[in-house]
Amino acid sequence: MYDTSHHPARYWHTLDTTRIQCNLCPRFCKLKEGQRGFCFVRQNIEHQLVLTTYGRSSGFCVDPIEKKPLNHFYPGTSILSFGTAGCNLGCRFCQNWDISKSKEMDKLADYASPEQIAKKAASLGCRSVAFTYNDPVIFVEYAIDIAKACAEHDIRSVAVSAGYITAEAREDFFSHLDAVNIDLKSFREAFYHSLCFAQLQPVLDTLLYLKHETDVWVEITTLLIPDENDSDEELHALTEWIATQLGPDVPLHFSAFHPDFKMVDKSRTPKTTLQRAKRIATQKGLRYVYTGNVHDETNASTYCPQCEARVIQRDWYALGEYHIREGRCAHCQTPIAGHFENEPGKWGRKRLPVRITQKG
Repeated sequence: MYDTSHHPARYWHTLDTTRIQCNLCPRFCKLKEGQRGFCFVRQNIEHQLVLTTYGRSSGFCVDPIEKKPLNHFYPGTSILSFGTAGCNLGCRFCQNWDISKSKEMDKLADYASPEQIAKKAASLGCRSVAFTYNDPVIFVEYAIDIAKACAEHDIRSVAVSAGYITAEAREDFFSHLDAVNIDLKSFREAFYHSLCFAQLQPVLDTLLYLKHETDVWVEITTLLIPDENDSDEELHALTEWIATQLGPDVPLHFSAFHPDFKMVDKSRTPKTTLQRAKRIATQKGLRYVYTGNVHDETNASTYCPQCEARVIQRDWYALGEYHIREGRCAHCQTPIAGHFENEPGKWGRKRLPVRITQKG
Protein backbone atom coordinates (compact mmCIF):
# COMPACT_ATOMS: atom_id res chain seq x y z
CA MET A 1 0.00 0.00 0.00
CA TYR A 2 1.31 3.44 -0.95
CA ASP A 3 0.91 5.66 2.12
CA THR A 4 2.83 8.88 2.48
CA SER A 5 0.49 10.74 4.78
CA HIS A 6 2.11 13.74 6.44
CA HIS A 7 3.93 14.52 3.19
CA PRO A 8 5.97 17.74 3.57
CA ALA A 9 4.00 20.69 2.20
CA ARG A 10 5.29 23.79 0.45
CA TYR A 11 4.22 27.42 0.77
CA TRP A 12 4.21 28.18 4.49
CA HIS A 13 6.22 29.98 7.12
CA THR A 14 6.58 30.12 10.89
CA LEU A 15 4.68 32.84 12.73
CA ASP A 16 5.84 32.22 16.29
CA THR A 17 6.66 29.34 18.61
CA THR A 18 3.11 27.98 18.47
CA ARG A 19 1.77 28.79 15.00
CA ILE A 20 2.61 28.50 11.32
CA GLN A 21 0.90 30.12 8.32
CA CYS A 22 -0.08 28.39 5.09
CA ASN A 23 0.62 30.57 2.04
CA LEU A 24 -0.90 28.33 -0.61
CA CYS A 25 -4.23 30.10 -1.01
CA PRO A 26 -5.60 33.54 -0.10
CA ARG A 27 -7.01 32.24 3.17
CA PHE A 28 -3.54 32.27 4.74
CA CYS A 29 -4.66 29.87 7.48
CA LYS A 30 -2.78 30.30 10.75
CA LEU A 31 -2.43 26.92 12.39
CA LYS A 32 -1.54 25.77 15.89
CA GLU A 33 -0.07 22.34 16.55
CA GLY A 34 -2.39 19.65 15.16
CA GLN A 35 -4.74 22.16 13.57
CA ARG A 36 -5.91 21.70 9.97
CA GLY A 37 -6.55 24.46 7.48
CA PHE A 38 -9.93 25.36 6.03
CA CYS A 39 -9.25 22.81 3.27
CA PHE A 40 -8.92 20.09 5.96
CA VAL A 41 -5.97 18.38 4.23
CA ARG A 42 -3.09 20.69 5.20
CA GLN A 43 -2.10 20.35 8.85
CA ASN A 44 0.43 21.60 11.39
CA ILE A 45 2.35 18.54 12.64
CA GLU A 46 5.30 19.22 14.91
CA HIS A 47 5.52 22.81 13.67
CA GLN A 48 5.71 21.71 10.04
CA LEU A 49 3.01 21.99 7.39
CA VAL A 50 2.08 18.62 5.89
CA LEU A 51 -0.31 17.39 3.20
CA THR A 52 -2.37 14.52 4.56
CA THR A 53 -3.79 13.26 1.23
CA TYR A 54 -0.62 12.73 -0.79
CA GLY A 55 -0.96 9.43 -2.63
CA ARG A 56 -4.65 9.13 -1.83
CA SER A 57 -7.63 9.44 -4.15
CA SER A 58 -11.39 9.43 -3.91
CA GLY A 59 -11.41 7.18 -6.98
CA PHE A 60 -10.34 7.04 -10.61
CA CYS A 61 -12.48 7.17 -13.73
CA VAL A 62 -11.84 7.47 -17.46
CA ASP A 63 -14.00 10.26 -18.90
CA PRO A 64 -14.35 12.13 -22.17
CA ILE A 65 -12.24 15.31 -22.13
CA GLU A 66 -15.42 17.28 -22.89
CA LYS A 67 -16.75 16.42 -19.44
CA LYS A 68 -14.17 18.60 -17.65
CA PRO A 69 -15.35 20.64 -19.64
CA LEU A 70 -12.62 21.21 -22.22
CA ASN A 71 -13.94 21.54 -25.76
CA HIS A 72 -10.77 22.78 -27.45
CA PHE A 73 -8.17 20.41 -26.00
CA TYR A 74 -7.85 17.24 -28.09
CA PRO A 75 -11.60 16.70 -28.62
CA GLY A 76 -12.95 13.19 -28.30
CA THR A 77 -9.98 11.87 -26.33
CA SER A 78 -10.18 10.09 -23.00
CA ILE A 79 -8.85 11.47 -19.74
CA LEU A 80 -8.07 9.68 -16.47
CA SER A 81 -9.87 11.73 -13.81
CA PHE A 82 -9.47 11.71 -10.05
CA GLY A 83 -9.61 13.87 -6.96
CA THR A 84 -8.72 13.61 -3.29
CA ALA A 85 -10.69 15.18 -0.42
CA GLY A 86 -11.31 18.65 0.93
CA CYS A 87 -11.53 22.08 -0.70
CA ASN A 88 -10.34 25.60 0.01
CA LEU A 89 -13.69 27.14 -0.88
CA GLY A 90 -16.96 26.72 0.95
CA CYS A 91 -19.50 26.89 -1.87
CA ARG A 92 -23.02 26.36 -0.60
CA PHE A 93 -23.99 25.00 -4.01
CA CYS A 94 -21.11 22.52 -4.35
CA GLN A 95 -21.97 19.79 -6.86
CA ASN A 96 -19.27 17.43 -5.50
CA TRP A 97 -19.82 18.12 -1.82
CA ASP A 98 -19.55 14.46 -0.82
CA ILE A 99 -15.89 14.62 -1.86
CA SER A 100 -14.93 18.22 -1.26
CA LYS A 101 -16.49 18.38 2.20
CA SER A 102 -15.53 14.90 3.35
CA LYS A 103 -13.78 14.52 6.70
CA GLU A 104 -13.47 10.74 6.39
CA MET A 105 -12.09 10.43 2.88
CA ASP A 106 -8.64 9.37 4.12
CA LYS A 107 -10.19 6.12 5.34
CA LEU A 108 -12.02 5.47 2.08
CA ALA A 109 -9.50 6.56 -0.53
CA ASP A 110 -7.55 4.51 -3.04
CA TYR A 111 -3.77 4.71 -2.91
CA ALA A 112 -1.65 5.49 -5.95
CA SER A 113 1.81 6.88 -6.55
CA PRO A 114 2.43 9.48 -9.27
CA GLU A 115 4.23 6.89 -11.39
CA GLN A 116 1.37 4.40 -11.04
CA ILE A 117 -1.14 7.00 -12.19
CA ALA A 118 0.96 7.95 -15.22
CA LYS A 119 1.48 4.30 -16.21
CA LYS A 120 -2.22 3.52 -15.77
CA ALA A 121 -3.22 6.46 -17.96
CA ALA A 122 -0.81 5.31 -20.65
CA SER A 123 -2.00 1.70 -20.49
CA LEU A 124 -5.62 2.85 -20.85
CA GLY A 125 -4.79 4.97 -23.89
CA CYS A 126 -5.68 8.22 -22.14
CA ARG A 127 -4.25 11.37 -23.68
CA SER A 128 -4.48 13.27 -20.39
CA VAL A 129 -4.85 13.04 -16.61
CA ALA A 130 -7.28 15.38 -14.84
CA PHE A 131 -7.07 16.70 -11.30
CA THR A 132 -10.76 17.25 -10.64
CA TYR A 133 -13.78 16.47 -8.40
CA ASN A 134 -12.20 18.59 -5.65
CA ASP A 135 -9.78 21.47 -6.16
CA PRO A 136 -6.20 20.37 -6.97
CA VAL A 137 -4.77 23.56 -5.50
CA ILE A 138 -5.01 21.97 -2.05
CA PHE A 139 -3.03 18.88 -3.10
CA VAL A 140 -0.56 20.83 -5.19
CA GLU A 141 2.50 18.77 -4.15
CA TYR A 142 0.82 15.53 -5.25
CA ALA A 143 -0.50 17.09 -8.46
CA ILE A 144 2.91 18.45 -9.46
CA ASP A 145 4.58 15.08 -8.91
CA ILE A 146 1.88 13.38 -10.98
CA ALA A 147 2.27 15.94 -13.76
CA LYS A 148 6.03 15.31 -13.82
CA ALA A 149 5.47 11.54 -14.05
CA CYS A 150 2.87 12.00 -16.78
CA ALA A 151 5.23 14.13 -18.85
CA GLU A 152 7.66 11.20 -18.91
CA HIS A 153 4.92 9.14 -20.59
CA ASP A 154 3.76 11.89 -22.98
CA ILE A 155 0.52 12.26 -20.98
CA ARG A 156 -0.93 15.77 -20.64
CA SER A 157 -1.94 17.18 -17.26
CA VAL A 158 -5.23 19.04 -16.77
CA ALA A 159 -6.60 20.86 -13.74
CA VAL A 160 -10.21 21.74 -13.01
CA SER A 161 -9.91 24.46 -10.40
CA ALA A 162 -11.53 27.51 -8.85
CA GLY A 163 -8.21 29.29 -9.31
CA TYR A 164 -8.05 30.28 -5.64
CA ILE A 165 -4.28 30.30 -5.23
CA THR A 166 -1.62 32.82 -4.22
CA ALA A 167 0.93 34.41 -6.52
CA GLU A 168 3.63 32.58 -4.54
CA ALA A 169 2.26 29.14 -5.43
CA ARG A 170 0.63 29.58 -8.83
CA GLU A 171 3.81 29.79 -10.93
CA ASP A 172 5.05 26.46 -9.62
CA PHE A 173 1.68 24.75 -10.00
CA PHE A 174 0.67 25.97 -13.44
CA SER A 175 4.15 25.52 -14.93
CA HIS A 176 3.51 21.77 -14.85
CA LEU A 177 0.05 21.87 -16.47
CA ASP A 178 -1.03 21.73 -20.09
CA ALA A 179 -4.65 22.86 -19.74
CA VAL A 180 -7.03 24.19 -17.10
CA ASN A 181 -10.70 24.91 -16.71
CA ILE A 182 -11.15 27.69 -14.20
CA ASP A 183 -14.47 27.92 -12.40
CA LEU A 184 -15.39 31.61 -12.41
CA LYS A 185 -18.33 31.38 -10.07
CA SER A 186 -19.57 34.96 -10.34
CA PHE A 187 -18.41 38.44 -11.20
CA ARG A 188 -19.47 39.90 -7.84
CA GLU A 189 -17.42 39.99 -4.66
CA ALA A 190 -20.64 39.71 -2.64
CA PHE A 191 -21.42 36.36 -4.27
CA TYR A 192 -17.96 34.97 -3.50
CA HIS A 193 -18.17 36.26 0.06
CA SER A 194 -21.63 34.98 0.95
CA LEU A 195 -21.88 31.78 -1.10
CA CYS A 196 -18.26 30.62 -1.43
CA PHE A 197 -16.61 32.16 1.67
CA ALA A 198 -13.90 33.46 -0.63
CA GLN A 199 -12.89 36.45 -2.76
CA LEU A 200 -13.27 37.19 -6.46
CA GLN A 201 -10.09 39.17 -7.16
CA PRO A 202 -7.61 36.30 -6.60
CA VAL A 203 -9.52 34.26 -9.19
CA LEU A 204 -9.34 37.09 -11.72
CA ASP A 205 -5.63 37.43 -10.96
CA THR A 206 -5.17 33.72 -11.68
CA LEU A 207 -6.97 34.03 -15.01
CA LEU A 208 -4.87 37.02 -16.03
CA TYR A 209 -1.71 35.19 -15.05
CA LEU A 210 -2.65 32.05 -16.97
CA LYS A 211 -3.60 33.89 -20.13
CA HIS A 212 -0.79 36.41 -20.29
CA GLU A 213 2.14 34.73 -18.57
CA THR A 214 1.84 31.03 -19.44
CA ASP A 215 1.22 28.73 -22.40
CA VAL A 216 -1.43 26.75 -20.50
CA TRP A 217 -4.63 26.25 -22.49
CA VAL A 218 -7.47 27.98 -20.59
CA GLU A 219 -11.22 27.48 -20.64
CA ILE A 220 -13.71 28.96 -18.16
CA THR A 221 -16.91 27.59 -16.61
CA THR A 222 -19.60 29.63 -14.88
CA LEU A 223 -22.39 27.75 -13.13
CA LEU A 224 -25.51 29.90 -13.46
CA ILE A 225 -27.72 29.85 -10.37
CA PRO A 226 -31.21 31.33 -10.67
CA ASP A 227 -31.45 34.79 -9.06
CA GLU A 228 -27.88 34.63 -7.78
CA ASN A 229 -25.50 35.25 -10.71
CA ASP A 230 -27.70 35.12 -13.81
CA SER A 231 -28.80 38.74 -14.21
CA ASP A 232 -28.18 40.51 -17.49
CA GLU A 233 -26.11 43.11 -15.66
CA GLU A 234 -23.71 40.56 -14.20
CA LEU A 235 -23.49 38.55 -17.41
CA HIS A 236 -22.61 41.69 -19.37
CA ALA A 237 -19.89 42.57 -16.86
CA LEU A 238 -18.44 39.06 -16.71
CA THR A 239 -18.31 38.47 -20.44
CA GLU A 240 -16.98 41.95 -21.22
CA TRP A 241 -14.13 41.38 -18.74
CA ILE A 242 -13.25 38.06 -20.38
CA ALA A 243 -13.36 39.57 -23.86
CA THR A 244 -11.26 42.62 -23.02
CA GLN A 245 -8.85 41.18 -20.44
CA LEU A 246 -8.37 37.61 -21.69
CA GLY A 247 -9.37 37.89 -25.34
CA PRO A 248 -12.17 36.56 -27.55
CA ASP A 249 -10.68 33.08 -28.06
CA VAL A 250 -11.05 31.81 -24.47
CA PRO A 251 -13.88 29.25 -24.50
CA LEU A 252 -16.62 29.98 -21.96
CA HIS A 253 -19.03 27.33 -20.65
CA PHE A 254 -22.31 28.35 -19.03
CA SER A 255 -23.42 25.41 -16.94
CA ALA A 256 -26.83 24.62 -15.45
CA PHE A 257 -27.22 24.45 -11.68
CA HIS A 258 -29.13 21.67 -9.98
CA PRO A 259 -30.22 21.82 -6.32
CA ASP A 260 -27.55 20.32 -4.08
CA PHE A 261 -25.70 20.53 -0.76
CA LYS A 262 -26.94 23.65 1.07
CA MET A 263 -28.92 25.16 -1.80
CA VAL A 264 -31.64 22.58 -2.32
CA ASP A 265 -34.30 25.30 -2.23
CA LYS A 266 -33.19 26.69 -5.59
CA SER A 267 -34.73 25.54 -8.85
CA ARG A 268 -32.74 24.10 -11.74
CA THR A 269 -31.35 26.55 -14.25
CA PRO A 270 -33.61 26.75 -17.32
CA LYS A 271 -32.00 26.10 -20.68
CA THR A 272 -33.27 29.50 -21.78
CA THR A 273 -31.07 31.17 -19.14
CA LEU A 274 -27.97 29.48 -20.55
CA GLN A 275 -28.94 30.49 -24.06
CA ARG A 276 -29.51 34.09 -22.95
CA ALA A 277 -26.07 34.10 -21.35
CA LYS A 278 -24.55 32.81 -24.56
CA ARG A 279 -26.21 35.56 -26.59
CA ILE A 280 -24.76 38.19 -24.26
CA ALA A 281 -21.30 36.65 -24.41
CA THR A 282 -21.44 36.49 -28.19
CA GLN A 283 -22.46 40.14 -28.34
CA LYS A 284 -19.33 40.95 -26.36
CA GLY A 285 -17.22 39.27 -29.03
CA LEU A 286 -16.51 35.89 -27.44
CA ARG A 287 -16.09 33.33 -30.23
CA TYR A 288 -16.57 30.05 -28.42
CA VAL A 289 -19.44 29.96 -25.91
CA TYR A 290 -21.13 26.76 -24.78
CA THR A 291 -24.06 25.56 -22.68
CA GLY A 292 -23.57 22.65 -20.29
CA ASN A 293 -25.45 20.24 -18.03
CA VAL A 294 -28.38 20.35 -20.45
CA HIS A 295 -29.03 18.61 -23.75
CA ASP A 296 -28.46 21.38 -26.28
CA GLU A 297 -26.61 20.08 -29.32
CA THR A 298 -26.70 23.41 -31.13
CA ASN A 299 -25.08 25.37 -28.32
CA ALA A 300 -22.67 22.59 -27.32
CA SER A 301 -21.13 22.47 -30.79
CA THR A 302 -18.20 24.51 -32.10
CA TYR A 303 -18.54 26.92 -35.01
CA CYS A 304 -15.99 28.72 -37.14
CA PRO A 305 -15.90 32.37 -36.08
CA GLN A 306 -15.38 33.43 -39.70
CA CYS A 307 -17.68 31.39 -41.97
CA GLU A 308 -19.90 30.18 -39.09
CA ALA A 309 -19.87 26.58 -40.31
CA ARG A 310 -20.12 23.91 -37.63
CA VAL A 311 -16.67 22.40 -37.21
CA ILE A 312 -17.34 20.10 -34.24
CA GLN A 313 -20.75 18.57 -33.56
CA ARG A 314 -21.45 17.54 -29.95
CA ASP A 315 -24.35 15.53 -28.61
CA TRP A 316 -23.70 15.61 -24.88
CA TYR A 317 -20.10 14.33 -24.82
CA ALA A 318 -20.22 12.38 -28.08
CA LEU A 319 -18.73 13.95 -31.20
CA GLY A 320 -20.33 13.82 -34.62
CA GLU A 321 -19.08 15.73 -37.65
CA TYR A 322 -15.56 17.11 -37.32
CA HIS A 323 -14.14 19.64 -39.76
CA ILE A 324 -10.81 20.83 -38.36
CA ARG A 325 -7.57 20.30 -40.28
CA GLU A 326 -4.19 21.50 -39.04
CA GLY A 327 -5.98 23.54 -36.40
CA ARG A 328 -8.10 25.37 -38.98
CA CYS A 329 -11.67 25.34 -40.22
CA ALA A 330 -11.75 22.83 -43.08
CA HIS A 331 -14.21 25.08 -44.93
CA CYS A 332 -12.46 28.47 -44.94
CA GLN A 333 -9.05 27.83 -43.30
CA THR A 334 -9.67 30.20 -40.39
CA PRO A 335 -7.64 29.16 -37.31
CA ILE A 336 -9.69 27.60 -34.50
CA ALA A 337 -8.20 28.39 -31.10
CA GLY A 338 -7.11 25.33 -29.13
CA HIS A 339 -5.24 22.06 -29.47
CA PHE A 340 -6.63 19.84 -32.22
CA GLU A 341 -5.65 16.87 -34.32
CA ASN A 342 -6.90 16.13 -37.82
CA GLU A 343 -9.01 13.27 -36.50
CA PRO A 344 -10.92 13.46 -33.21
CA GLY A 345 -10.63 10.91 -30.44
CA LYS A 346 -13.15 8.07 -30.39
CA TRP A 347 -13.83 7.75 -26.66
CA GLY A 348 -17.44 8.96 -26.91
CA ARG A 349 -19.66 9.33 -23.83
CA LYS A 350 -18.29 6.37 -21.88
CA ARG A 351 -17.49 6.58 -18.18
CA LEU A 352 -15.13 3.84 -17.01
CA PRO A 353 -14.29 3.50 -13.29
CA VAL A 354 -10.83 2.01 -12.75
CA ARG A 355 -8.73 0.88 -9.79
CA ILE A 356 -5.09 1.64 -9.28
CA THR A 357 -3.26 -0.36 -6.64
CA GLN A 358 0.33 -0.72 -5.55
CA LYS A 359 0.49 -4.09 -7.32
CA GLY A 360 -1.21 -2.73 -10.46
